[in-house]
Formats: sequence, C-alpha cells, structure tokens
Amino acid sequence: MSSKIWLITGVSGGIGRELAKYAAHLGHKVYGTVRKPAQVESFNALVPGKTIALIMDVNAAMAIENGVQEILTANGRIDVLVNNAGYGLFGAIEEVSMEEARKQMETNFFGALGLTKAVIPGMRVQKSGHIVQISSIAGFRGTEGLGIYNASKFALEGFSQALQKEMMHFGVHVTLVEPGPFRTEWGGSSSIRTQSVIPDYSQTAGARIRAIQAYSGTQPGDPAKAAKLIVEIVESDYPPLHLPLGEFAIDGFREKMAVVENDIKAWEDKSRDTAFG
Repeated sequence: MSSKIWLITGVSGGIGRELAKYAAHLGHKVYGTVRKPAQVESFNALVPGKTIALIMDVNAAMAIENGVQEILTANGRIDVLVNNAGYGLFGAIEEVSMEEARKQMETNFFGALGLTKAVIPGMRVQKSGHIVQISSIAGFRGTEGLGIYNASKFALEGFSQALQKEMMHFGVHVTLVEPGPFRTEWGGSSSIRTQSVIPDYSQTAGARIRAIQAYSGTQPGDPAKAAKLIVEIVESDYPPLHLPLGEFAIDGFREKMAVVENDIKAWEDKSRDTAFG
C-alpha cells in the first residue's frame, strides 16, 4: 500500500476524525480541516508528523483555494478528498426558514462542491485519485423532520453520480458513503433545530426529531469501524459508487428500492403509453 496525501474536511470528531487517525497510522499524510485555531494543536498531535490541521471554513471560497494550494505546494498532489464537513438541520419543511435552508445547502452541498472542484483539476492531470463524499441514508430516502437535510444530501448524491461518469476516464474514483446512525454528535451537539416549531407537526416531524435526539450517544454504528472500511474502499481496485454503511442504511436502501419498484409496476403500462403515435 503506497503512501497517499489525504484531505479530510470536518475532523473535530466522529467519522472524520477516526478516518484521519486510521489513515495516518497506516502511513498516509492526512490534512484535516478545522474551524477554530484552538483545534489545530489537538489534530496535529493525533499522529505527529502525519496529521496536519488546516483552518478552513468550507463555506469560504478563498479558504478552500488557499488550503488546497498549500497542500499542492507542499506535496505536488492530493490523492484522496473526503468531504465530511456538514451538519443536520432538524425541522418540518414548513418550519424551516429560507435562511436556514440556504445555510444548510451552503455547507452540505456547496461546501462539498467547492472542495471537489478545487481538487479535480489535479486529479485529472495526474490521472488518479479518489473523492469520498460522506453522504447519508438521508441522501437516498426522505424522512419527516429532515427534509432540507435530505435535500442537501440528495444534491450531493446527484452531482457525485455525474462526476463519477465524468472522471472515470481519468482514473479518478468517486464513492458516496451513506451511513445510518453512527455514534457521533450528528444528532446531538452538531445538529441545529429550526427556530420555528409548529405544534401541528409534533406527531410526525417532531416525533422523528425527538427519537433521533433521544438515541444520540447510543447509536449502533462504530465510527472507528467505518473508518477502516472507508480506507479499504479507497485501497480497492474496484471501489463502489455507493456504500450504504451499517444495517440501518442497507435496510433503508432496500426498502426504498422496493417501494420504487412497486410504484413503477403499478403505473408502468400507462406510463409507457405516453409517447407520440
């Protein structure tokens, strides 16, 4: 296994931090983005000499450009980009303000898009590389109370599926990692609840949000095991485009695919009969 240059966004905790630690222990050089100067020393000390912190807000185009250029100047290449930075916005669609929705899309979609666009020119020229998008089962299946978070991850999935077709000719792989509930702060301190709360949604969106918050800290998914599997995927000669992560995600994928297939079958004849002639 040859040493690679990794760039991982959002390494203050959870899967991002475990992935950085595991990849660095294997001998890879890992740049990780943090938002606060106070977090730099901790990440640099994670695996000394192999983990290097970059202060970066993925919502800031100049910070992205400067960070990527710093890595390229020091190493000449970026082999693996992991777009992990993001957060969950909780609220029924009616409860979400347009400002809250735009902030969610800025971080979860446009932040990942900006980083991806910054690294693919180098990967295209070097004819190698791997872009790992940390999506979610919520990027494949909509859930009450998570509608705008769903939208941000659906958007991430859409451009990444197109990107895979555009980059495969250059030897660049794209993988969408789609976790179910893992033991991170996603459902706890890193989540944001809408300012508006409408009582009428208490038994639908509200019930789902309460359930997510209640099991925060007891989720079945182990971030360290997720990290090991992601590294294995990156080292694979035939990495998948989709990686549903954990039993909940796998079951969720299959349930949705079954629903879609049933919808197609129920209306297939009439749908086919909509052409001219």
